[in-house]
Formats: sequence, C-alpha cells, structure tokens
Amino acid sequence: MPQPDEYLGSVTAVRGGVVDVRFERGAPQLRQMVAAGRDGRVRLEVVEQLDERTARCLAFDSTSGLARGDAARALGGELMVPVGPELRGRVFDVFGRAIDGGAQPPAVAERPLLQPPVPLAGLAVDSEILTTGIKAVDLLAPLERGGKAGLFGGAGVGKTVLITELIRNMATRHQGVSLFCGIGERSREAEELVREVEEAGVLQDTVLVFGQMSEPPGARFRVPHTATTMAEYFRDTEQRDVLLLMDNVFRFVQAGSEVSGLMGRLSSQMGYQSTMSTELGELQERITSTHGAAVTSVQAVYVPADDFTDPAVVHVFGHLTASVVLSRQRASQGFYPALDPLVSTSALLAPSVVGERHARLAREVRATLATYEDLKDIIAMLGFEELSQEDQLAVSRARRLERYLTQPFHVSSAYTGQEGKTVALEDALDDVERILADELADVPESELYMIGTLAEAGL
Repeated sequence: MPQPDEYLGSVTAVRGGVVDVRFERGAPQLRQMVAAGRDGRVRLEVVEQLDERTARCLAFDSTSGLARGDAARALGGELMVPVGPELRGRVFDVFGRAIDGGAQPPAVAERPLLQPPVPLAGLAVDSEILTTGIKAVDLLAPLERGGKAGLFGGAGVGKTVLITELIRNMATRHQGVSLFCGIGERSREAEELVREVEEAGVLQDTVLVFGQMSEPPGARFRVPHTATTMAEYFRDTEQRDVLLLMDNVFRFVQAGSEVSGLMGRLSSQMGYQSTMSTELGELQERITSTHGAAVTSVQAVYVPADDFTDPAVVHVFGHLTASVVLSRQRASQGFYPALDPLVSTSALLAPSVVGERHARLAREVRATLATYEDLKDIIAMLGFEELSQEDQLAVSRARRLERYLTQPFHVSSAYTGQEGKTVALEDALDDVERILADELADVPESELYMIGTLAEAGL
C-alpha cells in the first residue's frame, strides 16, 4: 500500500540508539513512532525536531544493520501499549509483545505509552498502611497503600530477593494485581524471577515487563512507562489495587544518561543528564492512588559505591513515602533482610496514622539499637564486662532485637533450607514489646535468629 509523501523519509545518521531521519515533507510531531530499515523492523520515537524536515529519534530495537539512506516511514501516532485482564500471568517487552514463548494475548484495548498524571482533584489523600508480612519493614518502615517506597542498597545486599518476597506476600495477603518491571535486567535474573513467581503460585495475578540489559537504551528508558500504563489500566478500569515493583530505578536513570549522551546534550553534575529530575518526575507522578483504587510502588534503587549522596539516589528520595535502606554491614553479618533500622524510615510512623503503640515501639527499638551502635567501640576496646549494668542490659536487648528482626523468606527457602515465614503486624508488635521488657533476657540470642513469631519458636 503506497504511503503519502509526508510520511516517507530516509535515515541520515545512526549513533547507537539515536537515529536521525529526514522526511520528504516535514518532520513528524514529538513522540510519534517511525519505522525504519528493511520491512520497518526498527521502531523509533521522535524526541527532537532538528529542523522542519529532520527528526532525531530514539530507537527501541537494535540498530545493527541500519545504514544511512535506509527508508523510514512515520506511523502517524504514538506507541500504544496493550492492556487488559489477559495480560496477567504473562511476560512482555517495552512494546507489550509477549516474550515468554506463548501466543500474543488478545488485548481488550490499547493505551498510549505516555499518559498525563492524575489531576490533583482525583487523588486519594488518606494514609493507610499496607502490611507486607515482613517484620522489619512493617515495624520500622511501613509502606503506604498507594505510596512509593524505595529499597536502597549496593550490589549484593538483597534488593531483588526482598522484592520477590513482596510479590509473593502481596499476592497471597491482598487481592490485587502485582506488576513487576525489570529495567535493564539480566536474562538470567529475569528467568529466575519468572520461575520463582510461578513456583510461589502467584503468576496468574502477576504481569511481568522486562527491558533487558542487552536492549538499546531507548527500550530500557521507556519500559517503566509501559509497566505504569498497564498498572493504570488495572487501577482505573478494573478498580483493583496494584503493587508495582521496579528493579531498578537507577538503571532507568542510566538509560536516560546514555540517551542524553548519544543525543549530544551536555551532562550535568557527576556525568548525569541535565534532564534527570524531569524524567524521574514524569514517571513517578503517574504512580499514584485515585479514589477508586491504589497503585503502590516499591522501587529498588542501586546505590553506586554505597554513596547515598549520589545525585540519582538523592532525586529518587524526594518522591518516596518510605525508604528501606539495606546495609552491606548487616548483610555481611547474616542479618536478612539487611534493613538498617537507624536509617530506614517512613512518613507513616506517626501516632495519628499507625497508632500510639506502634509509633512508641518503633522509637524504642531505634533508640535501643542506636545505644548499642554507640557502645560498639567501647566493647571492642574494653570488653562487654566493663560496661555498666544498665548498658549491658541495653546491649543484650539490642542484640536480641537484631536477631528477632531477621526472617526466613519463602522465595529463598530452596537455598537456605528454612521454611519461609510471614508475620502479622500485631504479632510483631507483641514480640518486640516482650523483648524490650526483658522477658527473654534468659533466652539465648541464637534462638531468636531467623524465626517468625516468638510463639512459633516456642518462646
């Protein structure tokens, strides 16, 4: 079928994932899709108009084999993402194409990839805790239903394991849809996650979207928008609560930095793109709750060189209601989840939201652990026996709390040999109250390590 001249063009430059296209009669509008190369195999998105006829485009497919002079054609619209209940239990790429080896599911509708955020009048403003069944999180950094929580940590401290456990717990505890977005995921990690979700029996209520590490930066940069569009469908059309998990947001920033460099833009501080704040805002402001249903987001954030002053980390912090910081030191000591109780926090830890008892116990736990942290140098130099009686009791309490806040996960039971545990918030509060009251002063510390509740452990 012949195309109108205004839709036709040719490739004039290829720079990795950025392609310049000159059109016969005028450049398409921003965010319009363009097909280039043999059979239109390379999909592009217009991100800049260089002049009235030349568009600079972002490639979503590999540009290998694409050359100057190759034909290009504007498709006359934005990238559309399939949405619908049929997406549950399947794995997709940035285009919404099934990549799990199965047939493409029929979509009830399609939505543009990039949507405006919900107007202020449509936002829900009530604060409500979303319990996870993970003691340390529910006690010290409770998640908000419809809020955004960050899992901060360097490489190898347990971010992905914690996210996988959250998927499993949310699907079994809350009647909602889990939507996992892997940004720049390794193919091995993606395969393992799909298998673990399937083995946990929650795949039928989970949608997985991946932008793999080998894909062009454009695909990795847009894949969280694809996941968010699918999440918005379940929130707005089906009125179902959605748990949106992203692993990890730092790779989204990295992809944006790659795109910015390929487009020839000047970088800002520490080599990041000058548009980083805007790009993060466009994504994060879409993840919100309406009066009908909520999208709760948990986002893993890699912390480069464990430096929490890194600009990418600082910008993400500003969008969150809860921050779960994973400590390398605690991970090395075998305390999993490796949550740092002195740094992890939540905006919900106020008596008016969580109740006076929960807020008080969280304060007391932090104060006890902070006292122990201050005394560690003295213990190392002089020994435990040189402490006062009061300080010895405080250290004993803190060490028991540290071990109690560990927890065996269901998703790692195959590796640890321990049955996974979920703990109700009220049970965790009761147990912590007993430890703080020195009811377990005569119990060996080791008996509190990697258990569920004290009652389950016979204590």
